[in-house]
Amino acid sequence: MKQEFYSNGKLLITGEYTVLDGAQALALPTKFGQSLEVEDISGDKILWTSFDNDGTVWFDEELAVADVLNGVQDSDKPETNTIIRILHEASLLNSEFLRPNSGFKVATHLTFPRKWGLGTSSTLINNIADWFSIHAFTLLKSSFGGSGYDIACAQNDTPILYSLEDGFSKVSPVDFNLAFAEKLYFVYLNKKQNSRDAIAAYRNRQNNIVPTVEKINSITSQLIKTESLSSFGELLEMHETLMSEILGQPTVKTAIFPDFKGTLKSLGAWGGDFILVAAEENPIDYFKERGYDTIIPYSEMILK
Repeated sequence: MKQEFYSNGKLLITGEYTVLDGAQALALPTKFGQSLEVEDISGDKILWTSFDNDGTVWFDEELAVADVLNGVQDSDKPETNTIIRILHEASLLNSEFLRPNSGFKVATHLTFPRKWGLGTSSTLINNIADWFSIHAFTLLKSSFGGSGYDIACAQNDTPILYSLEDGFSKVSPVDFNLAFAEKLYFVYLNKKQNSRDAIAAYRNRQNNIVPTVEKINSITSQLIKTESLSSFGELLEMHETLMSEILGQPTVKTAIFPDFKGTLKSLGAWGGDFILVAAEENPIDYFKERGYDTIIPYSEMILK
């Protein structure tokens, strides 16, 4: 029997880092994502192949089912250990699913370049959770950790408000149809950021975060109601200033694009991945002249 699962990618517009401390975050599922195809085979093994968006294979491994069940992570390939860790945790959450005589052929296919940081891990975890018939948020906690907003995006086809309340995920679909969406773009900064390292750095600098969380919540609430590009930009800049103070880092505009005429907002972990651009004039030439060639209009990135 052959099965196929699919999960959406993600972008976090507000609440980066602070979502871990209860802030209400605006998150957008993307038109890009990842599929997982599974086929039963004979033998105590899992033949796993992962494809990038251009069809190239970036991971190809034969995993022993016994190693997965026992959680053996002694490979010199980090990717192999990661897959085994996720599958092991999944098997603990559904002990009836994976057995010593199980055999599977698995193929994953990204529809975006792996380096983009749109959710290679979260889409994988959600797909594996669907495959094992287990709760994806629970699998995330036992494997990678994190706020879980990316899992929520993987499972939803509309913009969402996401928060953590007493450690539990709260997800609410939200109407976020911007009249000025044609003036919004996403620009890749040519560098993938490690979210776990960024979160650790945030934790090390964090003091009393409650006032900041309240301010972020207010910005998020206003942002989803704004009807003009100028108001939208002002709110994004307020958010950037707040997080710059918390993280002790300059905003992306100050650090890299000080002469840009418009608003720039870091998304997710600061220092890499994508930024959101809001500008009256088409900014494509500006960024291409500076070596940033991946510029995606809002309508081509965000799933509606």
